[in-house]
Amino acid sequence: MRLSRAVPFLAATLLAAALGGPGPASAATGGEQHCARQDRVRVPGAALQQAACLDDLTTTGLAGTPYTDLADQAGLTARDTRTPSGVPGIQIDGYFPDSSRFNATHGWNHDAQFVIRLPDRWNGGLVVTGAPGTRKQYATDTAISDQVLARGYAYAATDKGNSGADFYRDGRRPGDAIAEWNRRTTELTRAARKAVTQRYGHAPRRTYMTGISNGGYLTRWQLENHPELYDGGVDWEGALWTSDGPSLLTSLPTAVAHMLGSARDEELYAAGFAHGSEFLWPYHERAYWGITQKIYRAEFDPAYDPACPGTSAGGTVEEILAPCASDASYDYASRPASVHRAVARVALTGRIGRPLITLHGDLDTLLPKAADSDVYARMVDGSGRGRLHSYVTVVGGTHVDGLYDTYPDRLRPILPCYRSAFDELVSWVERGVRPPADRTVAKPAAGDVVNSCAL
Repeated sequence: MRLSRAVPFLAATLLAAALGGPGPASAATGGEQHCARQDRVRVPGAALQQAACLDDLTTTGLAGTPYTDLADQAGLTARDTRTPSGVPGIQIDGYFPDSSRFNATHGWNHDAQFVIRLPDRWNGGLVVTGAPGTRKQYATDTAISDQVLARGYAYAATDKGNSGADFYRDGRRPGDAIAEWNRRTTELTRAARKAVTQRYGHAPRRTYMTGISNGGYLTRWQLENHPELYDGGVDWEGALWTSDGPSLLTSLPTAVAHMLGSARDEELYAAGFAHGSEFLWPYHERAYWGITQKIYRAEFDPAYDPACPGTSAGGTVEEILAPCASDASYDYASRPASVHRAVARVALTGRIGRPLITLHGDLDTLLPKAADSDVYARMVDGSGRGRLHSYVTVVGGTHVDGLYDTYPDRLRPILPCYRSAFDELVSWVERGVRPPADRTVAKPAAGDVVNSCAL
């Protein structure tokens, strides 16, 4: 996609909302028919569920149907990404009880929506994820679901309990909306494990947590707080939240100031933005920096500027993407203790209890790795859990792979490296083959970087 088209394309997603196996895939229970036991599967705790027997659970088969949402995936993958297809099985859509109504998918106007996919040929495993950014439950169908389904995994994804640019309005007190993300992911994991048991006759032998951006944050948080539910995880550029910083609330104010002409390039570098990422700054000024700072600051610190964003991030794309002028001088360190306590409710500690592989692009211009995954890796080491962590820096990687189509000479997609990392995680968990603790994956001079990445 050309840059002139990229901003409205990705802006629409902001409005709308950023492998091996435990064993060889085999028929569900030896010779059972397509979608066997569909009528027996009940998702525990769901207020509503609808099951469908489908000939293909992948994006190829679901495009143009109510069972996926291509618009909500916009920008996450490069245009020429190859994905598998032809995976028959059961799809269950539904929602858990919730009082908020940001998610209009299926006309339900109800949050805490989920999708669970149960392939006919199951390898004994389950993969769980939460939506990146402010997107919804189908956002990672191309990036994650297609590949793991083809490997025989069951798959479950959640909208995190709220979505869209106005997500910060959910809950009663600062931090409630993001705290719900963690609770909804735990809720879905437990329910999906039971649904899998009903479908195949036994519980999953392995359960993996994974995700992109906010989904990567969820992966970190789950492995820190509920290691009993998972065997390991892959974190793709997870957002970092710490009570005293760093977080996006300590790096993005400088980016907003740069947008408004009150910060120099040197100040962006000092905030963590990479030398060499300058060509990406104009795009992020138009599509990411302003909106991201204002809605997350409104989530944790609504008293800072009650009028911006106020009760809504905006009524048009331009209004939603526009920054709040006050954010150019936002200083998280000087904000009241109550703000830091709100962030502390969702903060990460680094105390992971299961193997975790983290990937981060060195040209990430929304969540700079110097202020995010570099810090998280040190947190893991500082907590004494370094033996459980492997950290991969992807040279030429940025926050969304779709930007590769605009800058193929300067960027590389992270997705193929993510797929290789998932294979590594499986080998680590199931065969004890631990990957290197830290490494950097260089961009090759030639070859298909859209679909290949050897770690």
